[in-house]
Amino acid sequence: MPRRSRRVALPGLFLVALGLAPGCAGNRNPVPPGILEGDRYLFERAAELVARKKWSQARAHYVQLVDNYPQSAYRPDAKLGLGDTYFGENTVESLVLAQNEYREFLTFYPTNPRADYAQFRIGMCHFGQMQSAERDQTATKDAIAEFTAFLERFPESPLVPDAQTKLREAQTRLTDSHFKVGYFYYRSGWYPGAISRFQAVLKDDPDFPYRDAVYYYLGDTLLKAGRHAEALPYFDRVLKEFENSSFAPLAKKGLQTPAPRPATPEPAKK
Repeated sequence: MPRRSRRVALPGLFLVALGLAPGCAGNRNPVPPGILEGDRYLFERAAELVARKKWSQARAHYVQLVDNYPQSAYRPDAKLGLGDTYFGENTVESLVLAQNEYREFLTFYPTNPRADYAQFRIGMCHFGQMQSAERDQTATKDAIAEFTAFLERFPESPLVPDAQTKLREAQTRLTDSHFKVGYFYYRSGWYPGAISRFQAVLKDDPDFPYRDAVYYYLGDTLLKAGRHAEALPYFDRVLKEFENSSFAPLAKKGLQTPAPRPATPEPAKK
């Protein structure tokens, strides 16, 4: 008997896996009989499910619309809706799938009025995968590239302010990553590497919001490297640009550091 029951149970498991179990079969054709505008029904029902964050159920409706109504006026928005259902799940895997849907939308409908939304969402997919400044910054760089592309292609979009905000956040994350490398060099006593990294931060991202830290550590690194005259302007910039910075007291001390006296030459031996 136990062996027979296992044989009976297996087909049921396969049916569930394939989406053919009775509960799943109903979802394969969610348009009730007698509905004349099936595409409209599917779209409106999917929108309701999205509002309730029923991502997989909404996705099933969008898929039906996209696959079965190729000429529908709702199809472009349904394609975007598919991306939104993946985006709403907010996992690493779902964000990748969402990005694919948005890219396909731009491929099929490049002049659609909602093309700006698709491009912005691609940037957000990468933004959602960004890691902390101490870790790999590939997703951060991709987010910067996509938001930059958005601003170049859709300068009149109402999403521009949001894109600018997210771009600044992504740039800050990437610059902070570079700064932390310089700080590691500073703590390790490798001053040439720290100086080079801090200078690159200031050159590549002049609007970095934490420049006070960069100014101070660059100045202090230059002091430690014996380059007193080069260090002073950076301490001065901390005080002038960030009067209330926590680095201001340290910068004042840096400015008061006396220059090293030139070495007295030894008398020539007779």
